[in-house]
Amino acid sequence: MTAGVDRHELRQIIAGLSEGVILVEPDQTIAYANVAALAMHGAGSIDELGPTVDAYRERFCLRYRNNRTPEAYPIERVVAGERFHDVVVEVTRPDKPEVAFVHSLRSLVATDHQGNPSCLALILKDVSDQFEAEERFERTFNANPAPAVITRLSDLRHVKVNHGFLEMTGHTRDAVIGRSVYEVDVLSGARNRDLAVSRLHQGGTIPQMEACLDLPDGGSRFVIVAGQPIAMGDEPCMLFTFADLELRRKAETALRQSEERFAKAFRLTPVPTLLARAQDFQVTGINEAFTRVFGLGEDGIVGRSLAEVGLWVTDKQRLTFEAALARDAYVLGVEVCLRHGDGANLDCLVSAERVTINDDAFVLLVLQDISERKQTERELFDAIETVMADTSWFSRGLIEKLANLRRPGRDGADASAPNLTVRERQILNLICSGLDDDAIARKLGLSRNTVRNHGAALYRKLGIHKRTEAVVWGRENGFPYQASSS
Repeated sequence: MTAGVDRHELRQIIAGLSEGVILVEPDQTIAYANVAALAMHGAGSIDELGPTVDAYRERFCLRYRNNRTPEAYPIERVVAGERFHDVVVEVTRPDKPEVAFVHSLRSLVATDHQGNPSCLALILKDVSDQFEAEERFERTFNANPAPAVITRLSDLRHVKVNHGFLEMTGHTRDAVIGRSVYEVDVLSGARNRDLAVSRLHQGGTIPQMEACLDLPDGGSRFVIVAGQPIAMGDEPCMLFTFADLELRRKAETALRQSEERFAKAFRLTPVPTLLARAQDFQVTGINEAFTRVFGLGEDGIVGRSLAEVGLWVTDKQRLTFEAALARDAYVLGVEVCLRHGDGANLDCLVSAERVTINDDAFVLLVLQDISERKQTERELFDAIETVMADTSWFSRGLIEKLANLRRPGRDGADASAPNLTVRERQILNLICSGLDDDAIARKLGLSRNTVRNHGAALYRKLGIHKRTEAVVWGRENGFPYQASSS
């Protein structure tokens, strides 16, 4: 069999291979390239590759994956008889910028009986998709703010580290890459270190566990570490990811201190205060002032709703309070009647606001006992009512003071009276001037019964029931219009 026949048969054999094959003569002539090799260069024929190695070098730009432009192209190394494998290069064409490939190359150098090269071949494999995927992974890995390290399982050395890990630990990249998993110990102080090391050697998943990493400055950092087996190309690796516990610990400490301050203020405040769940107003806590004022201890109220405890004397007031709180998220200084533990009624001012504790909604209620003040007011106005049975001797100034005492801060109110007749205005004016019914009757030339009838109509329109209330309403709304001569 002649050499020409042998070369022809060789071309037939390699023509249908999925790997690219370029045959080169010792004189640097490119003798043959199969379809796969042409496609991996974006070429339609061998002429586009170039007739010689020098022509090939002029038409195609190569760059090794370490970002180094080769002094000798792989095809030149084949001609030199060099044997190599797994050489990865990026290939581009200046005349076609859209053409770009990544080739994994190996050489084939066959010799004759005298040891002279008889067949020189460059074997190509298109690994563009693989390296594009690796580049995407690399970009994602580096951009991920979650700290991470990739360790090669064959020798347990770190091969990749992202910025998140370097920032968390203070290590430099050079201090991590190439170091073993024990030199830069990512499992330092792990709660279940034996299990983690065993899984690492087996190439199995390492479950989440707390660890305490040693830092280059001599400090330490609490983290949660987990390991997930991955493949980098054909190389089995372990991806270690970390969650920084320092921020969580600081937040937990701040939250605990805040809750301690709240609990202390809640317990020591001199005003009756209770805490209830917003959902159903079930009481979760009361302070000492509440027990002192209402006579109810924790055993009698905590764990029960306000409705069950019967704190409100009337359900109407309770429902009105709950509706206002649901609508506005707070209630401020509302007068209510609450029940003491012994059944007595207490006049109170209640203020409440929704608060969030540990992500749960609560209502904080502050209760002020105003029973003594209300009793004093009732006694005062009862006394005034008694005296007002004969007001002829009351001075106008005194009536003004009584009106202000009843409802202070209402000067300059609207002087318009709703639907009052002229006669009713006259009577209201004289009542506010301190005249009784007999004096009003004499002044207006009316009978005493007629004055009383007009007074009753006046009371209905104003929504009042007592003469003192008429005086207060009148003084607040600009009556009397002029001083009475009686």
